[in-house]
Amino acid sequence: MRLVTRGDLDGLTCSVLITSVEKVDAIELVHPQELTDGRFQVHDGDVLANLPYHPACSMWFDHHELVDSNPRPEAAFQGRFGLAPSTARLVHDYYCERKGWGLFERYGELVAGTDRIDSANLTRRDVLHPRRVILLGFTIDSRTSLGNFRDYFLFLGMALRSMPLDEVLRAPQVVERVERMKAEDEKFRKALLEHSRLEANVVVTDFRGLAEIPVGNRFLVYTLFPEATVSVRLQWGPKREVVMATAGHNIFERSSWSDIGQTMSLFGGGGHRGAGSCPLPPDDGDATLRRLVDELKRQG
Repeated sequence: MRLVTRGDLDGLTCSVLITSVEKVDAIELVHPQELTDGRFQVHDGDVLANLPYHPACSMWFDHHELVDSNPRPEAAFQGRFGLAPSTARLVHDYYCERKGWGLFERYGELVAGTDRIDSANLTRRDVLHPRRVILLGFTIDSRTSLGNFRDYFLFLGMALRSMPLDEVLRAPQVVERVERMKAEDEKFRKALLEHSRLEANVVVTDFRGLAEIPVGNRFLVYTLFPEATVSVRLQWGPKREVVMATAGHNIFERSSWSDIGQTMSLFGGGGHRGAGSCPLPPDDGDATLRRLVDELKRQG
């Protein structure tokens, strides 16, 4: 059995839970756009978690909105899909309902923290001075720009299954990433201020011109632009073949009624109500970006 998931905290927690109860031979980390574009081959027997549905998989877990570009599962598919703060919560409940609610008791703090960071249910203190699972989540987030996350992801999966959380947080691999985040915090703040602009209710951060994006957590922009209700961040995807736009609601000012996931699906991406992403053509003179920002401004 192969587990195919996303390389973030939700994907990590899904992998910890699933590999605790299923015989998983390999773990593949995939960006959802690779499935949407058909660039990743799904095999019979694969478990997909925190990714769009694919008809070839044998089990599927996800909490993101179904968009028109993705296939629909059969009514009796194995796994679970639905509204939840994280996909890990769906995995947790699916197995606990079958094997007993004490099954994942040792992972209670991990699952609860994953719920909070994946649903962006965070305080300003969580963003400015993150601790424990929230801090761990920022170290595994690709948008933190720490790089080389595959080996780190696999290390954390193994460590969380074999050690208490306190020991994992003291591991040299984790400490090194935390120290880098602290060291580059001021540099990241400066980059946000220099490369962001406010358009009505939307703050647009354009990192395409940077050779290297400083390390920093993705929610910091809302502390610097508190009047924005929505953020859009632009940066190059792998091999600079496509520009990725990620958008989200201001987690401290939740007045926006826009459905980010649905909006991003209009541009070939997806997500859920509070956050999502889509690819932008790098050679259209920002015409697609203009339409995206206008749509987010229109929705408020």
